[in-house]
This record gives sequence, C-alpha cells and structure tokens, in this order.
Amino acid sequence: MKSRSQDQSLSDSRDLDRSYDPLTGNPPSKPNKKTIKQRFLKLLPCFRSGSGSSVAQSNITDDAELSTVHCRPEGLDHLVQKTNFSKKELQVLYRGFKNECPSGVVNEETFKSIYSQFFPHGDSSMYAHFLFEAFDTRNNGSVSFEDFVESLSIILRGSINDKLNWAFNLYDLNKDGCITREEMTDIMHSIYDMMGKYTCPCMMDNAPNEHVDTFFQKMDKNNDGVVTIEEFLETCQKDESIMQSMHMFDSVI
Repeated sequence: MKSRSQDQSLSDSRDLDRSYDPLTGNPPSKPNKKTIKQRFLKLLPCFRSGSGSSVAQSNITDDAELSTVHCRPEGLDHLVQKTNFSKKELQVLYRGFKNECPSGVVNEETFKSIYSQFFPHGDSSMYAHFLFEAFDTRNNGSVSFEDFVESLSIILRGSINDKLNWAFNLYDLNKDGCITREEMTDIMHSIYDMMGKYTCPCMMDNAPNEHVDTFFQKMDKNNDGVVTIEEFLETCQKDESIMQSMHMFDSVI
C-alpha cells in the first residue's frame, strides 16, 4: 500500500498535468511579441503540430507518464503562490517540461539541445551553459520543474527589480557579487557566437569587446574594474532603452 505522501505526490503531479488548455491571457499586440511567443511555444511538445490530443486522451495517458517521472514537482497550489503563473499555465508548462524530460529534471546537455532550437545558425552552447547555471538555483547540476518555472516567472512576469537582479546573477558567472570585465567578455562572446555569422549587418570581430567597453563605461561608476549590483541597478533604472527591454516578454505567455 502506498504511503500518504506518495499518494499526495501522485495527486500533485496529476493536478499539474490535468489541463491541456492553451495558455490564457490576452494576445500580444505587437508582431514581434507574437513571434517570440510562437517560437517559445514550439519548444513545448504539447503545442507542436500533430500533438493536439483531446483532454480525454491526455488524461488516459497520465498514469503511464507518471510512472517515468522520478522527480515529481511540488504541489500545484504551492507553485501558484511562488510564481506569477496561473494554475492552467503551470499545467501546460508542466506537460511540455515532462514530455521533454520524463525524469522530471533537465541536465545541461538536454538544456543545451532544447535551447539550440532557438538559434539554428549559431553556436548557443556557451550561452546556454551560462543560462543553465542561472536556472540551476540549487547548484546540483540539474534543473527541476520548480527551478524552471520560478526563473521563468521572474523573466516573464517579475518586477523590474526582480528581472534586473536575475540578469545580474546571470552575468556574475562566479556568483561573487560583482561582474568583472572577464565575465562580461565571456558573456558577450557567447552571445555573438549564438547569433551566428550570418546576421545583417555583419558583425565585426571586435564587436564583443566594444560592447564590454561600453558596458563598463556606463556601469562602473567608481572605475574600480568591477560592476556591483548597486551600480548595475542604478544605471539600468536610469536607462530608457534598458527599461523598455525589460517589458519585451510581458506578453509572451
């Protein structure tokens, strides 16, 4: 006989996985946001062409799918409280996450493989590595569904301060509380590698280093060679273009 905790765990997983409804919320008003949304949803198997199963068919397969899930997520109500996603949105995200990773966790290689679908003409492996480390909040070499939706909630629905703090943590590669020139150089090179050689207009070889110089001219207020979280927040909050970019993903989901 299963213990009560096991039964509750199964119940939580079924609760997460029960809905097969499309994501809720108003559609984005700008074409570029719609394109981002479509590309994002294509990474979730439940939105790919040919996968539009009915709710009844989806529920029938739940028990079989659950048998392969080794790392079940926290209860749905708990995740609704911890994130800015609705119950239905979490259910859809969970189905897509579980279909990609039946074990319930994503390792770095799988994460890189999924992320590379966004940038087929470039090499996204290094940037995906940095991104994976930002998602891996427990520093255990894997990203659980909880890790995934908590970070996604900040990126898509968080406050300006939350988004900026998350970005700073991404750029602070060794997590020592400041961004060095070397760290930002690694980040910029990974971004240019990810975008590929066939951008228009073509990017110059020294473009990453020029961006690093611009970053430090703006951010390093006391010229000590590092950017602290205080400097980062102050500069970003006064930069109109950065503030606008913080809202770019507001209508993705």
